[in-house]
Amino acid sequence: MVKDAVVQRFRQICEERHLRLNDLANRSGVTPSSVYSMMDPKRREISINLIKKLCDGLDMTLGQFFGTKEFDELEQEIR
Repeated sequence: MVKDAVVQRFRQICEERHLRLNDLANRSGVTPSSVYSMMDPKRREISINLIKKLCDGLDMTLGQFFGTKEFDELEQEIR
């Protein structure tokens, strides 16, 4: 699922950069509750606006964020 791949990608980037989720929120100008809510497995959707803000805080483009094999290999949502 796309949402799970997005969450995993943010976790991976934070781990690589030694950032906590609070650090990600602060750098991105969003509330920590927005980031923690995104990580909640019960939440099924994430807005592209939130993803863009988090990418801005990480100084990366959406293309860099989504340009991984994990996103390329996602199954079709519509059949």
